[in-house]
Amino acid sequence: MTAPSFLRSLRRLWALDKFGYSLRVFVALAGAMGLSGWLDRPALIIPLFLGIIASALAETDDSWRGRLGGLSVTLVCFGIAAFAVQALFPYPWLFALGLAGSTFVLVMLGTLGERYGTIASATLILSIYSMIAADQHAATGPFWRDPLLLLAGAAWYGALSVIWNALFSHQPVQQGLARVYRELGQYFRLKADLLEPVRQLDIEARRLALARQNGRVVGALNAAKESLLNRLGQGRPGATINAYLKLYFLAQDLHERASSSHYPYQALAEAFFHSDVLFRCQRLLRLQACGCLELGEAIQFDQPYRHSDDNAVALADLEASLDYLRAQNNPAWRGLLRSLRALSGNLSTLQRQLANASNPDTLAGEQDSTLFDRQPRSFRDALERVRQQLTPTSLVFRHALRMAVALLGGYALLHTIHPDQGYWVLLTTVFVCQPNYGATRIKLVQRIGGTVLGLLAGWALFDLFPDPEVQALFAVVAGVVFFATRTTRYTLATGAITLLVLFCFNQVGDGYGLIWPRLIDTLLGSLVAAAAVFLILPDWQGRRLNRVVANTLSCNADYLRQIMQQYETGKRDDLAYRLARRNAHNADAALSTTLSNMLLEPGHFRKDAETGFRFLTLSHTLLNYLSALGAHRERLPDDASDALLAEATERLATALSELAEGLANRTPVAIHSDEEDALAQHLEQVPDELDDAHRLVQTQLGLICRQLGPLRSMAAHLIRRERGTTA
Repeated sequence: MTAPSFLRSLRRLWALDKFGYSLRVFVALAGAMGLSGWLDRPALIIPLFLGIIASALAETDDSWRGRLGGLSVTLVCFGIAAFAVQALFPYPWLFALGLAGSTFVLVMLGTLGERYGTIASATLILSIYSMIAADQHAATGPFWRDPLLLLAGAAWYGALSVIWNALFSHQPVQQGLARVYRELGQYFRLKADLLEPVRQLDIEARRLALARQNGRVVGALNAAKESLLNRLGQGRPGATINAYLKLYFLAQDLHERASSSHYPYQALAEAFFHSDVLFRCQRLLRLQACGCLELGEAIQFDQPYRHSDDNAVALADLEASLDYLRAQNNPAWRGLLRSLRALSGNLSTLQRQLANASNPDTLAGEQDSTLFDRQPRSFRDALERVRQQLTPTSLVFRHALRMAVALLGGYALLHTIHPDQGYWVLLTTVFVCQPNYGATRIKLVQRIGGTVLGLLAGWALFDLFPDPEVQALFAVVAGVVFFATRTTRYTLATGAITLLVLFCFNQVGDGYGLIWPRLIDTLLGSLVAAAAVFLILPDWQGRRLNRVVANTLSCNADYLRQIMQQYETGKRDDLAYRLARRNAHNADAALSTTLSNMLLEPGHFRKDAETGFRFLTLSHTLLNYLSALGAHRERLPDDASDALLAEATERLATALSELAEGLANRTPVAIHSDEEDALAQHLEQVPDELDDAHRLVQTQLGLICRQLGPLRSMAAHLIRRERGTTA
């Protein structure tokens, strides 16, 4: 391999989002292993490694100052947990009460946000690590030995994390934005598939795929926003963060424009079946998809972005095709050509924005660059958030109660039938027990499969490599593999962490003796987790589908009101507008996630899945029509039709809100509305003399109005099914 190609490979490796994380874990584990070898005290390996693992699990994306503050909180929580376990360990009844109470409190802290939830989850894991360490040295060593070693391992990794974040603070933002543009590129490609002018196309399946991809785009945008928020602080952003902010706001605008629909695509395909105009639109959108992917790669590898000249050629070809169609003077095409012209204008704007992304300094700055921070602003705010969730209707409360009972049951089980090495039961329960049945089912299969894989590999490697130093190297590598794959390939990650445990215990005793207990404990812990999720306040997704759908419609109503307000005052991407837009897309993504989880549940509980997916297709189409209105925002000139638009906006928003209320409360809704039919017909009768801006708004409102009928039908069907189930 030549030097330039080696450097390119090294640079690509450096830009991977898991590389820095894996490198920190490698240095931390290797340092702990080296220290124990230098001191000739292999017994230090287990508590130091467990502390490092817990600290790495508690790590969240942040600036170095934020990470330092988070580390301080983490070490305090870890210290309290470790010493509490050590103090209560000899007293099973007190220990059981403390275990249940602390588990409930720690899970409830997840209501405060991802950062607090991650620290709380890692604290719970460290408390079980403390149980494992206490079980190993129940009769030897001073009271404070294992807690301090666990804290030392956690502090060692935490120090590495703070130093890394200080040196490479902007790398997570780059990686987050790169992911946003990769997901956007895939969304563009799926949107281009909708424009294919083919008869008898399965348009519903393609719309469903687009809706699911929209959820991934929304997730990437939310993660990028949090990463930016963590680095903005209270002052003005620096030049680098300011450039990233512009790229983030550009991604939001591209997302809104890409999700726009200006007319039912099948109607356009039928009307222009013998023309190449839709192929021209499709080709341009696919080139723009490539542009998004290339921009994401440029951001990730910190390279200049070069916009392809093919985009300009494709746009010119599209405009030429439109000019040819207009020259035909076909009266039947008049309205459709206006919709095509709006689509072409939207694609032209997308083209211009992507071209400008080659130099972030040329991107327009936001009039209001405020990002909405969902973190609690004070201790009182945090307490109020937790208090509001202390109800059986809260998903977090149900999961907290479920986890507390599951760990209490696991603790009773291990004392009843399996006291030796039994605390792995609790650890398995913590990792397998997820907030819903579908996620638990997946995690259970992955956990058992990964454990069996790791035990078989460990059994073979013990014989092949008996040298303790080689096994120590395997333990470090296994730890790195665990953290590199734990969020993407959990089966492999579980196999790796099982190997790490086997090799670590083999440094101080008999690793073979851990194989069967580890397998049995994994099976028992998985059984406890599955029973808890199935029996203790189960969160069947079908039972809350009505509320998720209601939230989708309610957020769309708010989005419509915000859009139409800007047609009165002029375009302004202020916080209120961006929040309404993001809430609408978040609700759409939440519906997609809920339906995916439903498919993993027992048959009786997924009876409404088909209705739900139809609703997802309809609601995402509605969101597409709203996005088209949002993409073309501008202040409308005064016109007599303004009264009609204002009346239509209020009636449509009210209808969506009423549908949402009916779904949320399971009260009957009207399947048909003569007033909405009349309104749709009125909106579709666009006078020839109307200017293009008013025409576009009136056409889009007409499309939205036509969506209400199918939405009403689906809502009535869903309410009827649920009322029949609960009757």
